[in-house]
Amino acid sequence: MLYKTRFLFATLILGGLLFGCSATGLKSSTRLDPIDYVDPYMGNISHLLVPTFPTIHLPNGMMRVHPQRSDYASEQIAGLPILLTSHRGVSAFSISPRRDISGLVPQVTSYSYDGEQVRPYLYETYLVEPEVKVDYAPSYRSAIYRFDYEGKAGGRHLVFSTKNGELVASGKAVFGYQQLEDSTRVYVYAETDVEPSVRSLRDPKTGNISPVTGVVRGETLCLTFPKKTVSLRYGVSYISVEQARRNVEQEIQSFELRLVAKYGRNEWSKALDKIQLEGGTPEELRVFYTSLYRTYERMICLSEDGRYWSGFDKKVHDDEGVPFYTDDWLWDTYRATHPLRILLDPVKEQQMLTSYLRMAEQSPEGWLPTFPEVTGDTHRMNGTHTIATFADAYAKGVTGFSLSAAYQASKKTLAEKSYLPWTRREKGVLSKFMDEKGYFPALHPGERETVPEVTLWEKRQSVAVSLGAAYDYWCLSQLAKFSGHDGEHADYLRRSYDYRKLFNYDKGFFHPKDSRGRFIEPFDYELSGGLGARDYYDENNAYTYRWDVQHNPADLIYLMGGRERFISLLDETLRTPLSKSKWEFYSQLPDQTGNVGQFAMSNEPSLHIPYLYNYAGAPWRTQRLVRKLIDTWFRSDLMGMPGDEDGGGMSAFVVFSMMGIYPVTPGMPVYNIGTPFFSKMTLKLASGRTFVIEAEGASSENKYIQKATLNGKPLDRPWLRHSELAAGGKLVFTMGPRPNKSWGVATPPPSAERVELTK
Repeated sequence: MLYKTRFLFATLILGGLLFGCSATGLKSSTRLDPIDYVDPYMGNISHLLVPTFPTIHLPNGMMRVHPQRSDYASEQIAGLPILLTSHRGVSAFSISPRRDISGLVPQVTSYSYDGEQVRPYLYETYLVEPEVKVDYAPSYRSAIYRFDYEGKAGGRHLVFSTKNGELVASGKAVFGYQQLEDSTRVYVYAETDVEPSVRSLRDPKTGNISPVTGVVRGETLCLTFPKKTVSLRYGVSYISVEQARRNVEQEIQSFELRLVAKYGRNEWSKALDKIQLEGGTPEELRVFYTSLYRTYERMICLSEDGRYWSGFDKKVHDDEGVPFYTDDWLWDTYRATHPLRILLDPVKEQQMLTSYLRMAEQSPEGWLPTFPEVTGDTHRMNGTHTIATFADAYAKGVTGFSLSAAYQASKKTLAEKSYLPWTRREKGVLSKFMDEKGYFPALHPGERETVPEVTLWEKRQSVAVSLGAAYDYWCLSQLAKFSGHDGEHADYLRRSYDYRKLFNYDKGFFHPKDSRGRFIEPFDYELSGGLGARDYYDENNAYTYRWDVQHNPADLIYLMGGRERFISLLDETLRTPLSKSKWEFYSQLPDQTGNVGQFAMSNEPSLHIPYLYNYAGAPWRTQRLVRKLIDTWFRSDLMGMPGDEDGGGMSAFVVFSMMGIYPVTPGMPVYNIGTPFFSKMTLKLASGRTFVIEAEGASSENKYIQKATLNGKPLDRPWLRHSELAAGGKLVFTMGPRPNKSWGVATPPPSAERVELTK
């Protein structure tokens, strides 16, 4: 509580002192701007694996930084960052303010710090040992620091460092590069508001700093200043030092840090104000807007003056008026982050889709990316869910990319690229087996791996790979239909049913099979599969992958024996306790935190599961569960994130769910209805229209929908068409504390087209 009070008080004071809105006399009922509800500290201590980081950046901007520490509990930060080149990455370049440079000086100094304040557009901290107050504000490709050397003792020095690169100090400027992977370089150009009195070079062998006359060149430089307050503005670039200089000169014309912060605040306001809320508790507002802020960390725009560096062919390209974006972990973000952007900024989304096509065109194989980063595609996880982003966008009317190119690249990728997780190679024996038999073959416990391409850590992930490919083929079938390829549409649609090959009808689970078509036995659906269940699943156990048929819940109901058994098995997932102590269970399944029984709120494959009750005629169960999950696992405190937040993947689930809708099946222009958290939500659409969801009295108690109207007409189905939302209008819910078990029962959300197949 003390932490939350401190943050809220700080945002109120900031609003008064920095931007002219008097905080004096504010009542507790005063409504803040959406940006003032953002709490970048939310989740900064993880439950087990990777925490969130308080990232300072502008929406989808190339310039991103966060304090360099393992998590909030860390006692020290490692220098001051210049640029994160990838989500969760370490900083390229670093700055270290120092009072003393006699003797051994580290390349990057670690500091105790105090008084830290983080907002998306402004960072402030106090470095205890050197007694330096630090302020920082970013723009899109540039940023500004201000250093106040408050103590009287010692000198006033700034140590600049890079790894695998070179820096040059000349006049008021420091510039240079750092080598990343392959041929990718990141460049920096910085200048101070005051001429250094001394320029020095650090000896990499001894760590000693020595003054140098004239131009200084090396990996670690030191500038000494005659004044106690020093401001430094800098630009970054993936093209050249000269482009980095142009970037800072175009974006930051002076050394007025507060002007940069004010601009940043305005940019964030434009982004967050697209969803306006009424009602809800201050806690719920903080969770909502913090989650919305996190969806803007990726992808990042790499265009600089109409050009961009591509890590896919290691060349600089003209962007031809369409900005180039990269840095996306698609296994995580296709589920909700991309669908959310279709609602909030469809033009930006189609620019990102065009970027995927450029990546495919520029790659030597012509394949779509899976985890595109600044340095190129780092194929991780499994599947090629880039296809889902094309299918979802086109189905929802976002057509400003080449459908033909998207279809051909998607088709080529699935035809040629190996299904093996964490690999980017042509199909081998296992992938060809799956193309023929419809499933990825598994090994029996203790059976030795015979295929050298399988990584020792990630294993085969046979069920996860099979289910992921089935969904990819359904998305490809949609692209084929949109493109007019009816025959190919039918073929790919049939392949999208291949998940049936692994369904164990007796047990109600997707069960791995060996190459002879035999189920792996004996088998424990909770624990089999080794670390992360990776022999058969991926990061989560069979209880999660039991539901991994996003495109066809209706067929899953059929396979499981009807609605009643489907509901019973969903309940079983939520009610089956862990069979081991938590430390034993998480030693084997560390990604499966945020448990409700065997359900894991911590990982993206679980995100759609709470909405599956809608398909079986029990929407009230979805309403109850969504409320419980959000209230339990997502809070505006340091441990308010149940698992890894992969650059918006999980946060977009929170945004959608608190709005009251969720896209269970990207590629299908439909939103499942959950339960609204706010009495009124106004979504500002790019067309200029608005879509309003009203739910008077919505709360943790009044979570059940009693009845609904859409544009004044009764609505008795637990789903919306995208066209209904995009047209603008008003959805009104009557809420209550007890479930209405008859509302929304008769018409379940749509699933994939029915195909007659034998078991």
